[in-house]
Parts: sequence; C-alpha cells; structure tokens
Amino acid sequence: MKKMAFGCLFFLIVAAAFAQQGEAPVSPPAETADNRAGDTVRTKHFEVITDTGDGETLARQMEDRFAVYNKLFRFDPAGAAWPLRVRAFQDQKLYDGYVSSRLGALKSGAVYLHYHQAEKRELVIHLGSDAVGEVLPYQAFIQYIRAFISNPPAWIREGFAVFFSTISFNEEGKLSYEENLAWLETVKNMKELPSPQAIMMADALGMPDNFQSLAWSLVSFLLNSGKRDYLRTVTDSFMLLSDTRTAEENAVEVMERIYLWNNMDDIAADYREYLNSRKSFSELLAEGQQAYAAGDPKKAESAFRSALEQRPTHYAPWYYLGLLAYDANDPDSAEQHYRSSIRYGADLALVLYAMGLNSATAGRYSEAKEFLRQAAETSPSRYQEKAQDLILQLPE
Repeated sequence: MKKMAFGCLFFLIVAAAFAQQGEAPVSPPAETADNRAGDTVRTKHFEVITDTGDGETLARQMEDRFAVYNKLFRFDPAGAAWPLRVRAFQDQKLYDGYVSSRLGALKSGAVYLHYHQAEKRELVIHLGSDAVGEVLPYQAFIQYIRAFISNPPAWIREGFAVFFSTISFNEEGKLSYEENLAWLETVKNMKELPSPQAIMMADALGMPDNFQSLAWSLVSFLLNSGKRDYLRTVTDSFMLLSDTRTAEENAVEVMERIYLWNNMDDIAADYREYLNSRKSFSELLAEGQQAYAAGDPKKAESAFRSALEQRPTHYAPWYYLGLLAYDANDPDSAEQHYRSSIRYGADLALVLYAMGLNSATAGRYSEAKEFLRQAAETSPSRYQEKAQDLILQLPE
C-alpha cells in the first residue's frame, strides 16, 4: 500500500515538471488602470498580468501546475475558455484594493474570482504575502477545475485542492511535491467518521464538520488505496461532470455511477482501514524518537525514513538519521545527514556540535575542533564550555 501511496502522484509530478519548460513567450509590457505598468505574459493556457514587470516565471509555474492537474483529470482543453487569467500584485495596497473592490472583503495571499462570464474570471495573487505559499496552490487548482466545470461536487473541488496544495517550486524553478498529510490526525481522531457516501453527497445532504479534511482523506484513499477499482472509480467520475449542472446535480450523477459498480459498505470499510494504516509525519517522528531512546535502531531508522518520504525537506529526520549513522560508526553518512538537516533549518549550534563529535570519533581532529568552535560561536551559552572542554581533550 505504501508504494502505491507515493508512486501515483510522483509519476504525475515528474512527467509534468518537464513537459512545459520553455512555453512562456513574453508579449510587450501592458499598462492598464488595474495593473499599472507591468507585464502581460501569454502561454498556451494562461494570461499572466503582473505589476512587477516580470511575469514569465509565474506563467511557467502556472503551466506546470496545469500539466500536473490534467495528467489526472484529462479534461479536453477545448472545453474551457482560454486563456485563464492570472493577475499578480507585489504591492499589498494594489492587491487589497483590487480584491476588495470585487469581493467587498480582503483575502490573504490569493483568491480565485469566478463569474458567469468566463472572460471575467481570474486568479488574483499577492506575491509579497507571507500566506501566498499556502494559499496559491489551493486557489490555482480551484481555477483549473472551474475552468471546465463551474460547479463540481464539493468533495472533488475541496479534496483535490487540498491534495495538490503542497505543490511548490524549488530555487531552480523545478516543481516539487510533498504528500499533504496535515489533516490526517484530525480525520483519524474523529469520534464519528462520516461515510464516503456522506462526503460525496455533501452538496445534497449538507457539509459535515471539517469537510475539507474529510474530502482530502477520501481523495487520498481513492488514489492511493492500491485497489485499481477505486482509482478507476474516481477517474471515471471526472468524465461524468457537466459544466451545465449544479454541484448537487453533478454529485448525484457521480454517486449513481459509483453505486452501479461498487459496494458502498466495502468502500467504507476499506476507507477506514486505509486511514488507520496511514501515519502522519508527527506520528512517524515520535515513533522514531521512541525507538531511538529505547535502543532499537532498526525500528527508529524505518520510522525516520518513512517520515522523510512524506517530508524530505524537514530537518528532523535527517538529524536523527545522522545520530543513527554516528552510533553505527559510519561517520561519512552521519556527516551527510547532518549537513542535510542544516540545509533544511535544523538548530545550527546543535548540529555543529554533533558534527564535531562525529569527526572526533572518526579521528579527524582538526576538523572536529573547527566544528566545535563554530558551535560555541553560534551559541556560547549552550556550547562554549562543553566545546572548549572537548577540544582540550583532542590530540593535536
């Protein structure tokens, strides 16, 4: 089951990451009352308008996102009005003024504005916002699906928006994805877990509490359960959606097809089993820490590596894998893991001290002394005395 959970989306992401490179020609700068003197960049599917004079990077990223979505949904591009408009502001006052003039309220980071007239629809982004990294991926998917289906069932709209909300781009501009399990514990801890049917029919029956987390959990289950029938169920449902129906009508249409080919009691049982089998990042980290403290390195390493699969850019698994390598008398691997933990934001003084101990054990005394000095300089209150004492014990 675990292999299936990561393999499906990994294929989609990698395929898309290289598919759209170089598809963002820039048109001459445009000046409008809403956007001042900026760039208008047009690509195959998007028109990106910015107030910064540089919209090419954003345009390419939007194309990469679109490619990932459509690898799964496979909507016919002829079924939507092109281009999809993205309007980006660096200036907060300009962003706030633009959004509030249309919504009568402020929205942090990004917001998708959907109108009956397709030409008025647009995704509006505040590039300078601290919230943009979390909000933009969610709103980008909402723009995508509503370009084809104005009123998709809520579980599809919200579930996939959350599922894809951890798409990001690294410093080289390459698309990356970490599985979103932020709400796993919330769902697992529910006293009364709604049935898959109740989640799928929320437009007609009413939204359960914590609906976004439930919708995500159902999508994650259908895609990653390892059962082809369930994956086929969700992908077939996309073909049944109609842009002319209400969300409730689309939900009913999908549900009727699911009834035809699936036993809902089996789906409900498998859904609960799937959730119980998944462990969140924090659960895996705690499991690894407990096993490490109990002197069980194999169990600890398994837990930390599973945590790393979920969040490869979190410092904690790398640091603990460094400790395990140190304990196993593998100083080279330990140093590599320690350096990775620093790269992803670990406590610098703590890791430098650990690297000093590691180098000393390996007999690299001059290197060990340098790491220890750096630890002391980084946090004198914690490491100056300990580092100096250890340095005095090391051979010249």
